[in-house]
Amino acid sequence: MKKKNLEIIVAALLLLLCSSALFAQAEVSLGTDVVSRYVWRGTDFGQSPSIQPTLAFSYSGLEIGAWGAYQLGRDAISAPADELDLYLGYSLELGSASLDLIVTDYYFPNSGIKFGNYEDGTGAHIIEVGGTVSLSALYLSAFVNVYNDTDNSSYFEVGYSTSVQAVDLTVFAGATPGGTNMYYGTTDFNLVNIGVTASKEIKITEDFSLPIFGSYILNPNQEITHFVFGISL
Repeated sequence: MKKKNLEIIVAALLLLLCSSALFAQAEVSLGTDVVSRYVWRGTDFGQSPSIQPTLAFSYSGLEIGAWGAYQLGRDAISAPADELDLYLGYSLELGSASLDLIVTDYYFPNSGIKFGNYEDGTGAHIIEVGGTVSLSALYLSAFVNVYNDTDNSSYFEVGYSTSVQAVDLTVFAGATPGGTNMYYGTTDFNLVNIGVTASKEIKITEDFSLPIFGSYILNPNQEITHFVFGISL
């Protein structure tokens, strides 16, 4: 995908979103998570607490947004883990099931490569296509890198959600076929992300509750565990 073509696509989407009729009906969401660690698909990025803001516009199942992760530790190890992603998603209800599709443009601002560099193989961006099928409490997700990754690295996850005494619980297991560039830390098929996430809301006042969550995560490939705590604002 050439830089010029991608810029045209992004510009067209922004123009569509900002058209007066659509903008008046779009929902806007703004928030942030503050987490003790940024652990993504079983791997710790930055080895420090992270602030993760989100800005999104949604309309009739379509959503376009930006998500970031900024490490609070600013040493030479953690600073390059800063991340700023753009994404385009679409949600579709299929009776008792639902389908969520997403295209994500991963960008690392501390990589030393300028944002406008979309060169395949050497650019600053990795583009991923993915989807999640949900049926009641069960979900199955699949993601694959389609640009700037010679392995087209992929990741698959299955999970189940339930609720126990006002605490929402999700158990999950994720795996990758691996690849020569070890995008997920392995060249062969391996489980890389097994765990459970618990979340609840703590009532502060009559009109305000504070969402909190915690995740216990095991990466069998790396033989390491993580415990992540976070709050959503």
